Amino acid sequence: MYEPIRTKSVHSTMAGTPSDFPHRSREEELDIQLAGHLAALLAVTDELRGLAPSADLDEGAERLATQVARLRGGMTPVRMAAAPSDDEPMALHQRAHALAGRALVVAASRADTAVAILAAEQMDVHAAALEPRELASH
Repeated sequence: MYEPIRTKSVHSTMAGTPSDFPHRSREEELDIQLAGHLAALLAVTDELRGLAPSADLDEGAERLATQVARLRGGMTPVRMAAAPSDDEPMALHQRAHALAGRALVVAASRADTAVAILAAEQMDVHAAALEPRELASH
């Protein structure tokens, strides 16, 4: 025969019965989502820094790391060394632009002005990198 169940089910089968597992608020879910987008953007920014170091990318990476830590309750994000990437710089800029756009949408929905501004600035940085360079005529 079967052994009887000794523990309470994790699934509530009766309507109106409070569950024992924790629920997150909408704000907590948005914080988690926003921190994820910013952490991914930080990783791509670090990859770009490995390909073409610049003060703008360094500053953006530090600001991103600060916001990720704030959203994660003070836990600093894991950073990769600015090692060269196998990806093309344009592909990385496209990925970073898309991630910054996602972060901007989530930041706007949770009314986080600081992150929305940062995400918009990062979108501008990566959009500028994607624009074709005009040849200087002499």
